[in-house]
Amino acid sequence: MYGVVRARLGVLVCGVRGAARAVARRASDRRDAGMVTSEYAMGIVAAVAFAVVLYKVVTSGTVSAELQGIVKRALSARM
Repeated sequence: MYGVVRARLGVLVCGVRGAARAVARRASDRRDAGMVTSEYAMGIVAAVAFAVVLYKVVTSGTVSAELQGIVKRALSARM
């Protein structure tokens, strides 16, 4: 019943063409409704993969030594 009332109101407000466009737009909105969960899942997988790569780089010997050197120089700097 809600859909019928909405369609009649759309015809009154927007005319026949405007109501048809609104129906088509709602149909296209429903078609993409299931994509949100998969997009979030892919984003989470990509973020975790990036975090793992970043962790491996930061904990490697060369980068770790450089970071420790930077911190030591920063702490021993005089103002």
